[in-house]
Amino acid sequence: MALDYRIEGTLLPVLIINLATGQRIYSSSGGMSWMTQQIEMETNSGGGLGKMFKRALSGESLFIVDYFVNSGAGEVAFAAEFPGKIIPLDLSDGQQMIVQKDSFMCAEKNVDVDMHFRKKLGAGLFGGEGFILQKLTGPGMAFVNFDGEIVEKTLAAGDVLRVDTGHVAMFQPTVSFDVELIKGFRNLLLGGEGLFMATLRGPGKVYLQTMPLDKLARKMVQYLPKAGGSGASGGLNLDIGQLLRGQ
Repeated sequence: MALDYRIEGTLLPVLIINLATGQRIYSSSGGMSWMTQQIEMETNSGGGLGKMFKRALSGESLFIVDYFVNSGAGEVAFAAEFPGKIIPLDLSDGQQMIVQKDSFMCAEKNVDVDMHFRKKLGAGLFGGEGFILQKLTGPGMAFVNFDGEIVEKTLAAGDVLRVDTGHVAMFQPTVSFDVELIKGFRNLLLGGEGLFMATLRGPGKVYLQTMPLDKLARKMVQYLPKAGGSGASGGLNLDIGQLLRGQ
């Protein structure tokens, strides 16, 4: 039975799934936003200590939560944690996608979420997301959440796409991912793009995100008032740590 879902909203979207008897999805613990009374929950390790350790390394919680109904139908929802897009992935048997860590929202039980390790040292150190990514393997529906808008590129064999680190959201396993030093002395010093660029080599599909959260955070800090002084808010004395903690 096909999974019945819809995505509502624009800037801060929400994924709403209608579960029928016999259907089961799972998410990281704490991922659910609301659910109707027919929905049952079951918290578990999701495959033992090995799986728990891999999830922790890839930015997920130690435990997962299954959602299902014993009879009839029910609704469960997962809201985006930041401004961006929710992307549904209909994975066939054995089909894989490599996604940035902490982007996984939920999936059908047949979908496996595992750690993906960047083998190249440069990609791991300077690729914007560290050595660890997430690998989703079908069959089944999976849902991921990325920063800002999403631009999809299809690379032919040998095609190369150079991307500012942090903008790579997802790609097929056939795409080779590496990080290269920007060429040219003046480009390095004056170009304003940092020292490294992500290099994606086809064949395969690449999904780029337009607003990495680290860039958004750096931009917001410029406008925040400093502790003990005045800032853009007109003289408020505010500690950034307190602001982020909601105090």
